[in-house]
Amino acid sequence: MKFDNVLSDINGFGKFQIMIILIQSFSRMTLPCHFLLNNFIAAIPSHHCDLSNLDDGGVFRNLTQEQRVAVGVPVQDGIPSSCEMFTEPQYEFLSVSNYTNVTQTLCQTGWVYDNTTFKSTIATEWDLVCSSKWMTRATATIFFIGVMCGAPMFGFLSDRYGRRRTLLVSYVSSLVFAVISSLSTSYIMFVIMRFFNGMALAGISIISIVLSVEWFGIEHRTFAGIIVSLDWTLGNWILAGFAYFVNEWRMLILAASSPLIVSIVAWWWLPESARWLLANGKVEPAHVYLMKCAKMNNKSKCMDTITPRALLDTESVARGDKKYTFLDLVRTPNMRKLAICSGIVWYGVACTYYGISLNVTGFGLNPYLTHIVFATIEIPGKVCVYYFLNKFGRKPGEAGALLLTGACLFINLFVPKDMGVIRTIVAVLGKGLSEASFTIMFLYTTELYPTVVRQNGLGYTSFVARLGVSIAPLISLLDDVWLPLPAVVYCMMAVGSGIVATLLPETLNRRLPEFIEDIEQPRSQTNEKEFT
Repeated sequence: MKFDNVLSDINGFGKFQIMIILIQSFSRMTLPCHFLLNNFIAAIPSHHCDLSNLDDGGVFRNLTQEQRVAVGVPVQDGIPSSCEMFTEPQYEFLSVSNYTNVTQTLCQTGWVYDNTTFKSTIATEWDLVCSSKWMTRATATIFFIGVMCGAPMFGFLSDRYGRRRTLLVSYVSSLVFAVISSLSTSYIMFVIMRFFNGMALAGISIISIVLSVEWFGIEHRTFAGIIVSLDWTLGNWILAGFAYFVNEWRMLILAASSPLIVSIVAWWWLPESARWLLANGKVEPAHVYLMKCAKMNNKSKCMDTITPRALLDTESVARGDKKYTFLDLVRTPNMRKLAICSGIVWYGVACTYYGISLNVTGFGLNPYLTHIVFATIEIPGKVCVYYFLNKFGRKPGEAGALLLTGACLFINLFVPKDMGVIRTIVAVLGKGLSEASFTIMFLYTTELYPTVVRQNGLGYTSFVARLGVSIAPLISLLDDVWLPLPAVVYCMMAVGSGIVATLLPETLNRRLPEFIEDIEQPRSQTNEKEFT
């Protein structure tokens, strides 16, 4: 008897599985709200030097704001300078513009910000502009370093102590650190709290997908992976709405974290993974959850012959007394190859996706509109992914999505900067393909790693992915060296990881591996018949 056979008998896609998805949807919607939050809380609005020190008590005081800017701020490329000012008012510039031999200096008493779009951000809170603008990018990097550190930690805890209880720890700690970060009194305190917030959110990211997929039957795993990923799109829409109506950064953090309150309450109805329980020798609780699943799916009669004693005979508990660690990911040849290749692919997927997603202000359009368009393109992309995966499989889907993402980035290198609409269209197409590669890879990874180290494997790949994400905001700073350089780097990463994806094994219509031996045994012994 195999677990997948038991799950098929009691319906691997019924009300029970839908309940699991709905319970976790609130927490998963929180992920994009935080992962892409930097687009709004760290936005740098238009600004110029504070000119109050130029007030001589005479003519300057009687000027309008536009006139004060004209006589106090030099113009660069038709736009008032953001970081320089004149040492004294140049009243003649009210009628002419000739800056020859006029002494200029850096801003002396701070900046004045345009709050038309953003009422307040961390940039306006702590003057993170001009020579300090890199600190806004560093905020995202530090957050994703936190996610990177949290992923293997929660992967280990989830494989050791179970999916359900570890998920609650992630819920509560995510909410606590989010609230504290919104109360930060300094930039240092803020980035430290965002680091720990990222660590906590990593648990939701990697555990929820595994807990869902482990309760779905073979024929419905593709649907499970796609439907769960729709929470990310919905969260993207919610973030755009929150950011538009709540344009004060502290309140925006609280708004983005509010779904976690519902998640904590709904957690009490969330079941543990019966697959994990069996793999760890916990037969009695596994049988209880299987009975609940069968009852909710109207398949109670199917459990008449499936007793705890019968479950003892399944291969899932044959080696349930052994403890597994991260080292088991590299002890054996096939697992080592799997770890290396999946890590490289994840790095490229994540770095490319966030390189595009964190650049909503880089296409010359409204940031809220760009964000919504980026989110909306994910829907048709995921629908196409679902049918493609069922027809052709995971490997060609992942490799193809990455290579086409690289192609879109390459095309945009040759689209002029002033053609903002065309650049955005190509970027949106690339964003959709990049999101497709992300969706496929999450599902693909849960199918590649055996149950006993599945969370460790997903924790490791998430660690590598977040390493790529933390680098993505810094890569965008390379435009100071050469304007197209960031796009060139993202393009190379997408193409390179797409090529490596072709080295991974196919998992379409194959049962989930339970133990490392299922990965290491010769291919001739793991033919298609065994998995269907």
